[in-house]
Amino acid sequence: MRDIKIFGIPVYRYIVIPTLLISALTFAQTSFDEANTAYAEGRYEEAAITYEALLAENQSATLYYNLGNARFKQGELAQAILAYERALRLDPHHKDAQYNLTFAQSRIVDNIQKSDFVLATWFKNFRNSLSERSWFTTSVSLFILMLIGVMLFLLGRTVWLRKTAFHVAWIALLFSILAGCNAASLHKRDTLRNEAIITQGTVNAKSSPDRSGTDLFTLHEGTKVTIHDVIGEWCNIRVGKNEGWIKQQNMERI
Repeated sequence: MRDIKIFGIPVYRYIVIPTLLISALTFAQTSFDEANTAYAEGRYEEAAITYEALLAENQSATLYYNLGNARFKQGELAQAILAYERALRLDPHHKDAQYNLTFAQSRIVDNIQKSDFVLATWFKNFRNSLSERSWFTTSVSLFILMLIGVMLFLLGRTVWLRKTAFHVAWIALLFSILAGCNAASLHKRDTLRNEAIITQGTVNAKSSPDRSGTDLFTLHEGTKVTIHDVIGEWCNIRVGKNEGWIKQQNMERI
């Protein structure tokens, strides 16, 4: 006996697949509600474990934000900061995550003085104001606008229209390139994952990638570092103008 087919696909698949998807979504929503209830009742460890299980299936800024709150309530400052940072990678405009991250960072005990170049800091903040997808969409939209401007410049019959189209075209092209560079920069950041959070209480950065290296400076739990190189179990990290080597086990990439 052959199965009935629609467009070459057995009918039962039209029934089974949607049913499985609905069941999965219902289960996820139930787990999310249970985690929220556990958090509200002060069962923070249970809530955190459930949020992490949901994140293993599907990452979202809201889940990372909730996980950060649960970890902060447990006194796990580094894990809370890590979760907030990951939430903001997915949604740079998540106001609650921004506020809680700033509050959590104010609790860090650290003797590292950050002195990044002002322009570099401004550019990084500007780049992080949108997600990679948003920058890419903006770049493509501006490029299409540029093409429209070029077409109007070539086909326009009035001087005013041609001048306006010319200026619109080159401005759109300029900002399209800028948006594309921001998208590429974010893609590189998220692919390399060269930013990390110190997860150990106190870590001494060494002058070389071995135990015999000289202690250069001290990092504390929750400090954000940038990874520049990796040799075996050691990472060359930078915080402000300070640079040294620490073991990978002492931190977790964002």
